[in-house]
Amino acid sequence: MDTELSEIYSFIQSIPPFDSLPQPALARLIRELAINYVRKDEFLPPKGVKEARLYIVRKGALSCLSSNGELISRLGEGDLCSEFCKQILQPINNTDQSNVDPNNAPLSTEQRVKTDEDCLVYSLDAQVLKDIGEKYPSISDYFNHNSAERLKKKMSKINEEAIISSTLMNMPVSNFYHSPIAGIDVSQSIQQAAIQMTEQGYTCLVVLDNKNCVGIVTDKDIRRRCVAEGLPISTSIAEIMTRDMSTIDIKNNAYDALMTMTAKHIQHLPVTNQGQVVGMVTVTDLMNNEGHNTVNFSSIIHKAKSLEQLIEVSVLLPKLQIRLAKLGASADHVGKSISAITMSFTKRLIEMAEEKFGPPPVPYAWLAAGSQARQEQLAHSDQDNAIIICDSMKPDDDAWFESLAHFVCDGLADCGFIYCPGYIMATNDKWRQPVKNWQKYFDGWIDTPSPEALLNSSVFFDLETICGDANLLNNVRANLLKKTQNNSLFIAHLSKNALALRPPLGFFRDFVLKQNGKHKATLDLKHNGIAPIVDLARIYALSQGISAVNTIERIKQAAGSAAITQSSAENLVDAYEFLGILRVKHQANQLTKDIEPDNYLSPKELSKLEREHLKDAFKVIKTLQDSRQANF
Repeated sequence: MDTELSEIYSFIQSIPPFDSLPQPALARLIRELAINYVRKDEFLPPKGVKEARLYIVRKGALSCLSSNGELISRLGEGDLCSEFCKQILQPINNTDQSNVDPNNAPLSTEQRVKTDEDCLVYSLDAQVLKDIGEKYPSISDYFNHNSAERLKKKMSKINEEAIISSTLMNMPVSNFYHSPIAGIDVSQSIQQAAIQMTEQGYTCLVVLDNKNCVGIVTDKDIRRRCVAEGLPISTSIAEIMTRDMSTIDIKNNAYDALMTMTAKHIQHLPVTNQGQVVGMVTVTDLMNNEGHNTVNFSSIIHKAKSLEQLIEVSVLLPKLQIRLAKLGASADHVGKSISAITMSFTKRLIEMAEEKFGPPPVPYAWLAAGSQARQEQLAHSDQDNAIIICDSMKPDDDAWFESLAHFVCDGLADCGFIYCPGYIMATNDKWRQPVKNWQKYFDGWIDTPSPEALLNSSVFFDLETICGDANLLNNVRANLLKKTQNNSLFIAHLSKNALALRPPLGFFRDFVLKQNGKHKATLDLKHNGIAPIVDLARIYALSQGISAVNTIERIKQAAGSAAITQSSAENLVDAYEFLGILRVKHQANQLTKDIEPDNYLSPKELSKLEREHLKDAFKVIKTLQDSRQANF
């Protein structure tokens, strides 16, 4: 093989899907290649070419334009342009296309492909490509699937790998719970509950009233609420039981159960099926399977006696993120783990504050905003928080809440969670207000969607209670969802504001990467990829009255509604997860090298196949952004 052919062979062999071809098939493909030189500002196909062909960019850059001249994507070295041979590459069993004459096949009018600079392109007759694809399914599969389908196939493979590497994320909670559940009638005494636990070997009982679950009692409740308080053992079990017990549906996975117990500091979690309690899962059940995990961290944090001890634990957080990335955990898994630990730090600091300053003067709730509220936080992100206080508060009460805010925010900063650059923290008295003022905030943002209001909406419509009375936020959220569902003007303004962030479909060319500074020639995964999906999910939730805050949950719950179709929702989740995985791996590599983690990814870190999947993810986002834009 001469030098030129050897160079072409090495180049084509590195490009998906041709990298999967055996040597004889690849050699045939290369023999059939034509070499074309196309001047700047000319269009494909080159002059004189009539038949349908696949084009492969060797040098230069191309722009794919819609029929009205809008930029769809850019192609650079190693990219494929199959726009002019789509009809020839239809699946073999598609009888409508089986008799298409390759010499007379009309070229697509959906797109125009223009050269941005002088280009060298290889081209291949579409019929030759189809013949190769009939023999090697990996080739035909690649060209017969659109970007969303290719991305879905990739995510299916990643999820299969996650099943092997993550023992809880993809295992149903039904694999762990114990049944039948042990119950006791609400009329029974504490002594009778203790006797039943001892005889049956259980550490908890579900409390029943006419066969309906009204609470749960554990051996810990008996120690703390009966023995330690000096209650007579003849006291009714109703006096010490937990009434608002947490449960988990049987359809959830074991990791969801683990996160619920971690967040709420509970050891037992009833499992329900269609609203009926059918069993019980314990932390021990899950930890025996998972080993060193988030619960271990949370347990250590909960037992910390000082800020210094919390700081010692906090330095381990990046190591957990590295471990989860190496295990192949999904981005959703990593985000929930880190967010749960951040929640544990926050709760312990609040407990320490209350020990120092005394009990709160009135009920309140400490709120997380942004990525922590969405359970999408990574190691040592900046903090976004607020406080909502019962309307019964008096002017002098704010001094206590101000002390609480400074104690907790300063403590989080000492543990590596930096202060919010935009001062969205409970230390800002604007975000430390009674319920009525929070309601006024939301009403104003919705009724008068100014630029500042839209900016606040992007933060404060993602809120979750970390500690305190959850009903304070729940009531406000219920009222605001009633307003957003019926306010098309607000949704339109929010959509327009959100669509300002567009995915850089041609990011492999320098003009769409960062041009200077510390992050020169990199792609901002957060703002150009992940944030647009977060924004879309928020819009779907607000327009449909969905109370979920987590991005994936919002998309799933909105699926099949007027906001987004079921298939589009699935595609968007795939895109979100793929981008999240790239981000988690990128940060894990930085943390391993003791580099401060960021969201700026160099294309050089990606394989050619990963670049293709990244483009597929961007195309999914752009399609749904365009659909959203068409609605206002």
